[in-house]
Amino acid sequence: MIPKPAFLMKDPKNQNGSEKINSVTSDVISLLPQVRGTYRENADLSKTTWFRSGGPAQVLFKPADVDDLQSFLKNKPANIPVEILGVGSNLLVRDGGIPGVVIRLGRGFTNVAIHGDFIDIGAGMLDGQLANLAADEGFEGLEFLAGIPGTIGGALRMNAGCYGREIKDIIEGAFVIDPKGNLHHLTVNEMDYSYRHCGVPKHWIFVGARFKISKVNENKGNGEIKARMMKLLGEREETQPTKERTGGSTFANPEGKSAWKLIDAAGCRGLKHGGAMVSEKHCNFLINFDNATSSDLEELGDMVKEKVLNHSGVKLRWEIQKVGDFLESSSLRKKFKKAA
Repeated sequence: MIPKPAFLMKDPKNQNGSEKINSVTSDVISLLPQVRGTYRENADLSKTTWFRSGGPAQVLFKPADVDDLQSFLKNKPANIPVEILGVGSNLLVRDGGIPGVVIRLGRGFTNVAIHGDFIDIGAGMLDGQLANLAADEGFEGLEFLAGIPGTIGGALRMNAGCYGREIKDIIEGAFVIDPKGNLHHLTVNEMDYSYRHCGVPKHWIFVGARFKISKVNENKGNGEIKARMMKLLGEREETQPTKERTGGSTFANPEGKSAWKLIDAAGCRGLKHGGAMVSEKHCNFLINFDNATSSDLEELGDMVKEKVLNHSGVKLRWEIQKVGDFLESSSLRKKFKKAA
């Protein structure tokens, strides 16, 4: 029998009594339950997202571990909205910020445990870290994760993939918490995966997954695995604007077509709007080249969509997730009332 995943255990460094329970009593936070993790009000998210743009989180919550997250969800007022944030690699936070609570999974969600043909990974671990860990241990099949920016949680949410492989190809299942704080184990078939799509309800939070692994032939060692990873990273470096402030691939590829080719054919390579620009190197990437606002980036993306539709008749779908309020309609100053 496979033991309980390590990421479902309490973090021993964040137990009651060993660290002061957060009891900050400002406006919104005063309505929230006590936690062992941390709350931070008016948290600047522009320093977190890869675009380096966007407004603040009304409250940023970093839970200590899965138990802390479950307790928070079970006890928070129902009228206070929640968003989940990874490392902000495939995300556009609008300039008006995110009202309510933004949850960011930290150290308590990076546990690792290997059990025979499976490896349990917390949702807070970076995709590249898992690829390197697997390679170091001599496990193959996870190399493509080295080419995906972001966390395991984000990859699970969008069925991330590259170079012909996707998350759904390498997992047995995942552990998720619903908005009421209940923990569920879902098999890969129950997650209704398709290209850049996951059928798990939007506000369910991934806390970890069980990956299928295969040990490389001991006579070969892990040299071949690392060579494949380096090849993938080299190709990514050559073809993508990895050193720019970008959110990654902007639009999902339409069936049977490449988004970048449609964008290029519509004359959008190098197109600029405000401080935002369509990358010259790979035109399915938007870049913040001159202190762009999130509105600059979103409006540029919508301009590209319109030009592609007019040129080829194909309607592109955003792959980047857009969250939060527009600046002119921001509800960050909204006063939440205690539930009756």
